[in-house]
Amino acid sequence: MRLLLFKNTILILSLAVFSCGSTHTETNEGDDGTLNDIIKAGEAITKDAQRDKDRAEKKTTTEMEVGSLEEVGNPNDNIVTGAEQPGVYFPLLSTKKVGVVANQTSVIIEKLASFDEEQPETQKIIKTHLVDYMRDNAINITKVFSPEHGFRGTADAGEIIKDGVDTKTGLPIISLYGTNKKPSKTQLEGIDILVFDIQDVGARFYTYISTLHYVMEACAEQDIPLLILDRPNPNGHYIDGPILEPEHKSFVGMHPVPVVHGMTIGEYAQMINGEKWLANGVSCDITIIKNEGYTHKTAYSLPVKPSPNLPNDVAISLYPSLCFFEGTFISAGRGTNMQFQVFGAPSLPERFYDFTFTPQANEGAKNPKFKGEVCRGKDLRNYPKMDKLNLDWLMEAYVANGKKKDFFTSFFTTLAGTKKLQDQIEKGFTAREIRKTWQEGLKSYEKMRSNYLLYE
Repeated sequence: MRLLLFKNTILILSLAVFSCGSTHTETNEGDDGTLNDIIKAGEAITKDAQRDKDRAEKKTTTEMEVGSLEEVGNPNDNIVTGAEQPGVYFPLLSTKKVGVVANQTSVIIEKLASFDEEQPETQKIIKTHLVDYMRDNAINITKVFSPEHGFRGTADAGEIIKDGVDTKTGLPIISLYGTNKKPSKTQLEGIDILVFDIQDVGARFYTYISTLHYVMEACAEQDIPLLILDRPNPNGHYIDGPILEPEHKSFVGMHPVPVVHGMTIGEYAQMINGEKWLANGVSCDITIIKNEGYTHKTAYSLPVKPSPNLPNDVAISLYPSLCFFEGTFISAGRGTNMQFQVFGAPSLPERFYDFTFTPQANEGAKNPKFKGEVCRGKDLRNYPKMDKLNLDWLMEAYVANGKKKDFFTSFFTTLAGTKKLQDQIEKGFTAREIRKTWQEGLKSYEKMRSNYLLYE
């Protein structure tokens, strides 16, 4: 098979991204009306635009043969994802009618050496979508299911995705977002086995693990085996945050796990089964194709951004901490090219926040908070890789902003999975005091998690 010839040269590129996996209600701005009443037209700007241009010019020249995806960061050539091991899973599919749960992250990477003597550092990168690769190798795919953000990954967080047809292959695409989060019996008819291959980022409120839950539940109910092609978790090196309480269960938090769960998709699927979280305690017949060369401490840069608002490794690292701002009136950078790398609002005081940005409509943010307004805030693009949640940014913005009564929205509790966090911030708890209240839950979770780990 074609890929196996390149097994030792598979490239795991660097890229990354994030985007909170749900829509939220815009907050009111006092007597000025809602945010939607004060949006303006124009292009997103930042006074650091020249720095962004300088960074772009320093990138290594790379020929991208498939797609229009940007390469950044340092790749890890030693990791081979589940999808990049067709010799292992093709025999399980060769005689079956196959359904695939996939999006833009479902790619197989090949790295070919350059033959340009003048630019020996250049490389030819071939990215082939899993669906295309399987069809090229005579796997009988009958249907494709897509999660939030759609099959090509360009939709806004929380945007309703409609069913359709993939223009390249002609395959029917069934959306697993909006009113149809779980594949129906009719939608699964004629499928012998379902393949799940989606890149997660390790945060409880990132909705791909919720899609995994519903896919497992549907497969269990219809006696359809599920083949999971595992991928590394870029935030898999730590666990942190409050445990979700049952009364706050939603599509952005379905299970009693912390904000940062520290598991791959394959490991998480084992936990869903083992803890009997599927409806009526059913169990899904799962087979997991493990990553090669991966541990939870292995640094991993994503080859494709997992959603429109997680454009690079920095955003993916900061996402679990900055996504809390989605439950406040503060912007986390949607509508700029710095999504989940900055935060700010027009009302934050200039004496404390001298960094500015102006959100505007862009891919994945058709109507961002404070569209067309200059926001004052903080630039975190050079912040080191996270190994725990940071509450300081959230708490300092709450104190610095004069509108404490309007700071939080109801979506904040949905994201946090508990009402306690907002109460603690409003009562003036320190970050250390808040973190102490998480420890008992984290210890219990860590013990449970250990039963399902596939990697050290």
